[in-house]
Amino acid sequence: MSTEISDASAAAAFRRLVTHLQHRHDAQNIDLMGLSGFCRNCLADWVMEATNDAGGNMTKDEAREAIHGMPMAQWKDKYQTPATDEQLSRMKESVAKNKPPR
Repeated sequence: MSTEISDASAAAAFRRLVTHLQHRHDAQNIDLMGLSGFCRNCLADWVMEATNDAGGNMTKDEAREAIHGMPMAQWKDKYQTPATDEQLSRMKESVAKNKPPR
């Protein structure tokens, strides 16, 4: 079995991830950062960068709306909770493990 993932499979998995994150509002971005070193906003930034690198034109706000399923300000008002000191500490520790991109 090859470890190469086809573009079609990657696209389908990505859409499923986005749908999952739009459904799981209880998974706070700060918690995602603390566990994995990335969150919805990071994913949106990657989508924006990939789109723009491919010759498209996507703003940060457009990318975040695509990932959050609504404008970022609306998502924050509805779902974001204040971060605790523990969450912030865990996030800082996790992000420090991130490798430089590419």
